[in-house]
Amino acid sequence: MSNTASWPPGYAVNPRVNTIAPELVTAFRGVPAAHASDCLGRGVGALGLNAYHGDLKLALCGPALTVRARPGDNLMIHVALQMAQPGDVIVIDGAGDLTQALIGGLMRTTAVARGVAGFIVDGAVRDIAEWAEGGVAVYARGHTHRGPSKDGPGELNVPVACAGMSVAPGDLILGDADGVLCVPAARVASLLPEVRAHAAREDKIRAGNASGKADPERFNALLRQKGCPV
Repeated sequence: MSNTASWPPGYAVNPRVNTIAPELVTAFRGVPAAHASDCLGRGVGALGLNAYHGDLKLALCGPALTVRARPGDNLMIHVALQMAQPGDVIVIDGAGDLTQALIGGLMRTTAVARGVAGFIVDGAVRDIAEWAEGGVAVYARGHTHRGPSKDGPGELNVPVACAGMSVAPGDLILGDADGVLCVPAARVASLLPEVRAHAAREDKIRAGNASGKADPERFNALLRQKGCPV
């Protein structure tokens, strides 16, 4: 693409950002969104999104290709689809607008063919019966039959705000039945041992719960820290 300084105001197409090693992306596949969320402080991730892909077991994990779209317009989302590489997650800041859908079934067909891992849409989708066939994950704020315009403006691979998440191009997106969150690219490597340790702790607690030998001291100690006479 040409230098974005020469583009009209409101339009920009920047190159894909690829800063996360492929082996790290692979290592995060299967990491529950809840584990990553706990390790990142429990106050992170998208809010108000619904899964439309019809498969609660489908896990989403891949680098973010970001789009800032004018509400109700998907011109730059089509450009993003042509830029996307297999495994990318297209993250769309549509300002939460639900009056017109930003992606639909025809775009799903393209996404499946290109190996796109999923879409995160702070806006609406349509053709939800087709999305429910699976093959690509899609999380959106809502749906409507009303289609989009293709006039722009819009920007690709810029920092966006999407459903309560700050997402930079190349950040790692995780999603599953519990929801979606963004792991900043600079945090991915250090987070991996934390989520593995977290999983081990939960496995130990789960085993104790299943055997009927839950440890009351786990909560009694918390109460004593609050000054309760336990």
